[in-house]
Amino acid sequence: MKKHLVQVLIIGFTLLTLNACSTVAGVGKDLQKAGQVVEKKAENP
Repeated sequence: MKKHLVQVLIIGFTLLTLNACSTVAGVGKDLQKAGQVVEKKAENP
């Protein structure tokens, strides 16, 4: 029973970690696009 609980906890933690990585990657892409817009506006006022 204890071994099963440990396995479930490990799987849950792994899934949460993978989901967080996806979220961070999405935020990074959004920030990159925003930076590109600011850069274009700065070059062509």
